[in-house]
Amino acid sequence: MHALFIGQTYIDVTMLADEMPKGDEKSVANDFAVSFGGNAVTAAFASAKLGQVPDLLTSLADDWLGRMFLDMAARYQIPVHGRKVKRSSLSFVLPKDGKRAIIRARDDGYIHPYPHLTLGACAALHLDGHQADAALHYAKLCRAQGILTSLDGGGLRDNTHELLQYIDVAIVAERLCEQMNLSSDGMLDYLKGRGCKIGGVTEGERGMLWYDESGTVSRLPALPIPKNKVIDTSGAGDIFHGTYVASYLARRNARWREHFEWARAASAHKIQHLGNEAGLPSVDDIQSVLKKYA
Repeated sequence: MHALFIGQTYIDVTMLADEMPKGDEKSVANDFAVSFGGNAVTAAFASAKLGQVPDLLTSLADDWLGRMFLDMAARYQIPVHGRKVKRSSLSFVLPKDGKRAIIRARDDGYIHPYPHLTLGACAALHLDGHQADAALHYAKLCRAQGILTSLDGGGLRDNTHELLQYIDVAIVAERLCEQMNLSSDGMLDYLKGRGCKIGGVTEGERGMLWYDESGTVSRLPALPIPKNKVIDTSGAGDIFHGTYVASYLARRNARWREHFEWARAASAHKIQHLGNEAGLPSVDDIQSVLKKYA
């Protein structure tokens, strides 16, 4: 095992439309994409696309959407450790004007306990807070073994406060700040207080406010992607997470600013493509974005 990602699987149906129908109206979308979804799941695919293929512990149903997801994972050679649920989870994503509306149907009623995996040569763990029991178990285990732990803090969960004491790299969303009634600076102080070595708050077009290995706070501005190039921002944060983990695995001695600059370019690539899979960047794609915009 090279790395382990833990999350919740979705199948995303993304539709690009000029307007949403109401009542008995009907309309035809301009374009659509069907792809894998879920925070840590999409991050795992991003890491795999960049040559750092992780194991994935995720929800899995024995239905046609579940089998479709396994086909997707097999294409990227991602080993899937499924935790059984009755039905697959589904997201309808509607991007428009740099934002995206999402309707989700989720089954997180896990039928079995989480599997106990042998970490072996695992060098990184990435979590999104789903499967709270598994997340806490593996975060503790990895911390004890000196394995890097990373958290995508998209929102407040029951065990967020406890989990953070076992997290090395915590990159959270503004939504978490709002839920905890903290400013971005206040959130960084909170993450430092929980013992996170690297912490950051993603702020969309304003980039990311973060602190480095020395605790120094700075801003990583977003790249200046023209508005007419922005098609679908959904999944950009997930790809950001998956890319910085892949960068860490490939370049253990690099500073975190370098990992985040690489990840920022990956996100900039994603938002110019419809759907998660189409937006997965290759190494060449990231280098192209860096050359053009950085």
